[in-house]
Amino acid sequence: MTIPPALLIAGHGTRDEGGAAALHALVRLLAARHPEVPVAGGFFGTPASSLPLDGAIDGLVVRGATRIVVIPLLTAPTGPVPDALPTVLERAAERHPGLGLALGAEPGPHPALLDMLERRLDEALGSGARTPADRARTTVLLVGRGTTDPYANAEVARAARLLWEGRGFAGVETAFVSQAAPDVPAGLDRCQALAAAAGPGRIVVLPYFLLPGGPVERLHMQAEGWAMAHPGIQVFGATVIGPEPELADVIMERYRAAVAGEPPLGGAPDGGRAAAEDARPAYGAASQSTPLTTGAGDR
Repeated sequence: MTIPPALLIAGHGTRDEGGAAALHALVRLLAARHPEVPVAGGFFGTPASSLPLDGAIDGLVVRGATRIVVIPLLTAPTGPVPDALPTVLERAAERHPGLGLALGAEPGPHPALLDMLERRLDEALGSGARTPADRARTTVLLVGRGTTDPYANAEVARAARLLWEGRGFAGVETAFVSQAAPDVPAGLDRCQALAAAAGPGRIVVLPYFLLPGGPVERLHMQAEGWAMAHPGIQVFGATVIGPEPELADVIMERYRAAVAGEPPLGGAPDGGRAAAEDARPAYGAASQSTPLTTGAGDR
């Protein structure tokens, strides 16, 4: 049987121990669910990370990997990826001649992840989320990382629209932790105005992040500061998606698409962009050969 390519999960850099622990847990979950696939994870984009992506790649090579599929652990197809991640892969190709590296699609606003976000909303509200009337008086602030890339920021707005459709919330507004407007306090001001128009209500601050880390802590601090200045408004804080089975399933779906040679997000069930717009390059040996393939045991 042909040995399948290894799976490398590439998180956007964090020095936060909680983020590193969550990535470890996600790697363990994927390895347990798919023992036929070598799995590792690391962070790019932040110096002195406790789990550097370079080290994760080197570790897979030591374990015998000759082909690696890299799945960015991101919610948008742009932003930090075009700058930092290809550089890491180019270095790896230089260190390991003949190593095949292919970059797959990020999880993005996949339907399974939207369902996970809805679950985090319900958890934040507790018993107050049970009825359609409860939903109708709830406004959501979906908070992304924020970048200087308007296309990446637009993906947060797209996720907000998809989260709002058919779920019965009064509205889903967007905000960003840094580098983009509106910031969290301004986003909460917009939610307050929307809630006031709909009658007595409450606001849930929902991080649009896959793992915990520094930006998530900042957004909660900003939300807590706003709530203290507005004691008459109920503000609830939700948690990130985290290393859940649904996230593992989406990553494996992206992995299999990359192994089959499908362009990232081309024909994806979550209605991603056209393949030509989101095409990713391959690195190392994979850039000069046919698409990565696996044996029947990987299907």
